[in-house]
Amino acid sequence: MSALPRNVPTSTDLLDVRWLRSSYSTGANNCVETARPASGPRAGLVAVRDSKDPSGPALLFSPGSWAEFTAAF
Repeated sequence: MSALPRNVPTSTDLLDVRWLRSSYSTGANNCVETARPASGPRAGLVAVRDSKDPSGPALLFSPGSWAEFTAAF
């Protein structure tokens, strides 16, 4: 079994995703955005990127890991 990908060098490598920003965001681009790739080796994972650098890297989490992280705050 191969290891799950943990990041992508540029979030533009994630094709056909819709990035979402929290409704708590102030519009000052000081938050994170999330997306859920629907196909390929990243399908089902949660991608997270810095809204200040939309073409920068994205981290990838399993849905369970992301749910645990967000529940902790």
